[in-house]
Amino acid sequence: MATLIAKEEIPDYKIVPAFVDKSDYWQKELNYAVRLGNEFKGKTSITFETTLGPRSVTTTVWSVSDHYLQLKGGTTIPLNSLIDVHF
Repeated sequence: MATLIAKEEIPDYKIVPAFVDKSDYWQKELNYAVRLGNEFKGKTSITFETTLGPRSVTTTVWSVSDHYLQLKGGTTIPLNSLIDVHF
């Protein structure tokens, strides 16, 4: 079970790689999240791994690169730390 946090709290955590790296899979899936956020102002729930265990945040995804996703407000999360994504 992931602990729900606010997106402003993400910099307070040390983000580490997830046990299974699904970066390629998430990159394709997150393209939909980018469209959802930019065109429809929809939010996405993102669960990622930290040194204190899984954390989850519900926010707008602004962009996705080869290695990171960028959230509203400029915060980035490495794709290799992602555990789950829900639209």
